[in-house]
Amino acid sequence: MSDTLDIVTLGECLIELSSDRSLSCTECLHKYYGGDVLVSAVTAARLGAKVGFISRISDDQFKDFLMESWRKEGIDISQVKFAEEHNGLYFITYNCNEKEIIFYRKKIAPSKLSIDDISEEYISNSRIAYASGITQSLSLSAKEAVAKFYDVAKKNNVMTAYDPNYSVRINTPESAKENFAEVIGNVDILFMSTKYDTNSILELDSIENIMKKIWDIGVSIIVLKSSEKGGYYTGYNGNIDFTEFYTKDVVDTTCSGDAFNGAFLYGITHGYTPIEASKLACMTAGLQAKGIGAVKSVPYAEEVFKILKKGSN
Repeated sequence: MSDTLDIVTLGECLIELSSDRSLSCTECLHKYYGGDVLVSAVTAARLGAKVGFISRISDDQFKDFLMESWRKEGIDISQVKFAEEHNGLYFITYNCNEKEIIFYRKKIAPSKLSIDDISEEYISNSRIAYASGITQSLSLSAKEAVAKFYDVAKKNNVMTAYDPNYSVRINTPESAKENFAEVIGNVDILFMSTKYDTNSILELDSIENIMKKIWDIGVSIIVLKSSEKGGYYTGYNGNIDFTEFYTKDVVDTTCSGDAFNGAFLYGITHGYTPIEASKLACMTAGLQAKGIGAVKSVPYAEEVFKILKKGSN
């Protein structure tokens, strides 16, 4: 690809099957796809960023659906390769407004990611490189791929972004700490949740102490999602700013934090300050949370910027 990418992402894809009824009652499941980094990639692309996706998917009946979907989103998929392993799968359904989510993601195609999938030429032709702790948790070879991904980015003066995205479904606090320690020295932008990441990985709960600790490590931009306070704290140049969640009228928060990350990275690559990027991202994530599913409810640029324009008048 000759054009410079705004953002290059490294992560997994999962097939998503969703319904607004419980799994035991529904007769219809809507097919889509998800994955934390992939949601961020699609969000940034829908806002207008040039985005690349590095992954492995199964060469199965879902292959054409996935590849064509990403082409339609405008995502560069030249670095998506195939594997014999199956695609991962998850269900999102609702029972009396309570979300049910079931994952099938062991020994899946993205677990075959390795250092051989990391192209220095491809990464060096981008402005931000983004991956997550979820990607690291896929396998030892995927973990090594993430480490090389960041090493190559820093070597080529490409800005880096990382979200530990700790989940008890996927890893332990010990493995999350190990993953974090392995890459944090190469991270410029860090996204963390105070409910999950900072408590489990840093064992800190004070916003000021978290910011200071991470700044001291060398990370320049920090965004902390606080469900307790209902918003995002953005730390930059020694200052901390708070942005409230865009809406409390939510339907499904699945991957809304990942939508936030994608919109934030779009903002950074398009001249926004970190504070401005957080406000844009908060709105985008809020709109995404008004629908069911990870990707299909991500808003497009027209909707987001129309609301932003109204707010500035």
